Amino acid sequence: MLDRVIAIQKIVDKAPTRNGMWRRIIDSTKVEDIAEVGVWRGAFAAHQLQYSSGIKHYTMIDPWRQLPEWNKPANQDDTFFEDVYAEAMACTDFAKDKRSVIRCTTKEAAPQIAPESLDMVYIDGDHTLRGITIDLMLMYEKLRPGGLLGGDDFVKDVWQHGPDFDPTFVCPYAIYFAEAMNVPIVILPFMQFLILKEPTQGFEVFHLTEGYENLKLNEVMRAPT
Repeated sequence: MLDRVIAIQKIVDKAPTRNGMWRRIIDSTKVEDIAEVGVWRGAFAAHQLQYSSGIKHYTMIDPWRQLPEWNKPANQDDTFFEDVYAEAMACTDFAKDKRSVIRCTTKEAAPQIAPESLDMVYIDGDHTLRGITIDLMLMYEKLRPGGLLGGDDFVKDVWQHGPDFDPTFVCPYAIYFAEAMNVPIVILPFMQFLILKEPTQGFEVFHLTEGYENLKLNEVMRAPT
């Protein structure tokens, strides 16, 4: 396991951007089947499909619709989401032979994906406590042993969007989830995390970026001023 983390560290040290870092991780671990939860305008998917030649199949999961229980700034009306969806389709059309689109929430999409069928899942969807709980629990079982479960917005300030919106709980929930599954988690630059589905290795937190080493829940929950 340590060798795998060291290899990821070397990738991280050379990566100038978030998308570039994930592309290098995807290439180095020979990811072929990947699913993304929370595609938005498709920029992440387009980058990976364009530059990661080893990808054989990319599943794009996003409802692209207004959700009544999602209290975040991006939850606009359906007309807005139609434009977002069209942009996501347009920028990934060059790889439509590799692309599958599931226009659903994670709960709706999960039954359509076979257990242990994916090499990697990338989560950038509903970052509320409810959302990240659903995404991690339902998508973890879709990974093959040794698979990668990564995600965005691993922010230390849960009030990412201010007090009028639900807090963002990707951090620290992803760490708690890894502990519950008894698997390692790597804290990456660019506010990213990576859970390794390696049950025989046990739970451990690897810090490849600064600022998360002694994180306390009462600090991330401090009320906004």
